[in-house]
Amino acid sequence: MKAIVHHEYGSPDVLKLEEVQKPTPTDNQLLIKVCAVSINRSDWEGVTGKPLYARIGGLIKPNNKILGSDIAGTVEAVGKDVKQFKPGDEVFGLMMNYGGGFAEYACKSERALALKPAGMTFEEAAAIPQAAFIALQGIREKGQVRPGQKVLINGAGGGAGTFAIQLAKLAGAEVTGVDNAEKLELMRSLGADHVIDYTREDFTKNGKQYDLILDVIANRSVFAYKRALKPNGTCFMAGGSVVTMFQMLLLGPWIRKMTGKNIRLLVVQTDAKDLVYIIELIKSGKIVTVIDKRYSLSEAAEALSYLGEGHAKGKVVITVEQNNKT
Repeated sequence: MKAIVHHEYGSPDVLKLEEVQKPTPTDNQLLIKVCAVSINRSDWEGVTGKPLYARIGGLIKPNNKILGSDIAGTVEAVGKDVKQFKPGDEVFGLMMNYGGGFAEYACKSERALALKPAGMTFEEAAAIPQAAFIALQGIREKGQVRPGQKVLINGAGGGAGTFAIQLAKLAGAEVTGVDNAEKLELMRSLGADHVIDYTREDFTKNGKQYDLILDVIANRSVFAYKRALKPNGTCFMAGGSVVTMFQMLLLGPWIRKMTGKNIRLLVVQTDAKDLVYIIELIKSGKIVTVIDKRYSLSEAAEALSYLGEGHAKGKVVITVEQNNKT
């Protein structure tokens, strides 16, 4: 099969389209013919090897040579222990270990996998998993946003952020979205009450405070987040720099004890029930999936560059055209 492979860390130019061995499913796995795969920040980190935690399992060279975590496709074969799906089913979900999706075929367990609705395209389905998991858990399940609360989302113009804006508005919150100038209008269109261009204004220094901050690209000190939180407010970091991550782990408990302000990492749990929940919201028209651009598998490097340079408004999706040929 064809796959996008990288044998070293670096710019997206290290990505190459190569012929590799087609995977064989184990007893508890499905073999999925991939029709679409979306790109996440985790893919950018996996290619560049930055931050340092992106090199877990491969400090010098990548151990996971095929990236891509959010896939949608058709089940081609199932292991003997698979109970929920059968060949021919159209499915979507999150690849374990955040890799293996930039390919014509992928093997996956039943976990974090759901049936694709008949009226949804493969591209739309592939745009959901990782972004929806982050947004749902940051806003609804762990954030427990309530009507009237003030919520700030940093990185609100990306995949997780666009879902998070809509979920926070559904919960009745007053929402502030932070991103670059290219994405301000998109954030407004999704319901953000206030928008901030981070190149012109630092939300931690403008004197405003929030009940919840969801930061998908955290790179500030924990003391900056403390300043921007209301008493008993919470900040969840869903991605960002190693320095900020260690500060949250080391100083977060102390800040919580001294001030009541909760600054912590968002540990995302992957469960198919979250996919089903977000699908119901999409089908009912309560939220929408935002896809900015579509690329072919051979254009993966270009697609990743577009996302990594901060241009992506919502999701960037790769259509695996080879799989649509019969």
